[in-house]
Amino acid sequence: MVTPAPERLLRRLEWRLGRRLDGRLQGAYRTVWHGTGLDFTDLRLYTPEDDVRHIDWNVTARADEPHVRLYTEDREMTAWLVIDRSASMRFGREAGKESTATELAVALGRVVSQGGNRVGAILFDNDSHLVIPPRAGRDQILRITHELLRASGRKTRGRTTDLSKMLSLAATTTAKRRSLIFVMSDFIGDPGWGRPLARLTHRHEVVVIRVVDPAELDLPDLGVILVEDAETGEQLLVDTSDPLLRGRLSAQVDARERELTEGMRRAGVDAHRVTTDQDLLSALVDLVRRSGRVRR
Repeated sequence: MVTPAPERLLRRLEWRLGRRLDGRLQGAYRTVWHGTGLDFTDLRLYTPEDDVRHIDWNVTARADEPHVRLYTEDREMTAWLVIDRSASMRFGREAGKESTATELAVALGRVVSQGGNRVGAILFDNDSHLVIPPRAGRDQILRITHELLRASGRKTRGRTTDLSKMLSLAATTTAKRRSLIFVMSDFIGDPGWGRPLARLTHRHEVVVIRVVDPAELDLPDLGVILVEDAETGEQLLVDTSDPLLRGRLSAQVDARERELTEGMRRAGVDAHRVTTDQDLLSALVDLVRRSGRVRR
């Protein structure tokens, strides 16, 4: 019996996760957002750091001192994988940025779901999008893997990615409950994504993962080549050994990196950059450590 491709990919990542992460990511996964919980457990005196919404006014009136109600912390978490599936994500060595984003999304989903948390996904491109409602369990990660692999290889182009629309869709889809949201994109697309990203971070805990191919940062010297815009299909013959061209491209890359960094800063997030030639598990360990979500 032939094992389906989603199952093969998930098994391979689970094996690598088990071997490489065991002993390096100790302790329970814990989000920065703490649920207030529903079960009342105790009362104590109010301190200036407490949320005034938790003050028990009846007890405060009787005791003549402000008291707050304590609740059992809600450990359940909902995570969303928001993945850019536009044409520019298919650029890069081997299977491109899309393949890197797929493997990283599956690995993150598996790590998060191991604690009994629910994971959902939003797969976006300009022409269509797919929303997979959050559920717990390995079967849910298999479904997400299946949809990610099924979407690979399609050919849609004609205009640049509407990143604002992708982030607005994420905000609308996840509006009912505060969640942990992983946004995976190369952030190549129309400007104006800063405001919807800021709205998303206002309500949720957002982790931005920017997937980049090294050739986008430093153009290799390959002589005269034909280059094509992956999103619009526009083609251009360029001499990659021309020092003037290389200098102009380098300046444009630096300007774009500064613009992206500033846009992320204004939105209140730090973008984690993952390259297509980077070891997946090393990138995952660095991502979790930098996000401060592992309690040792």
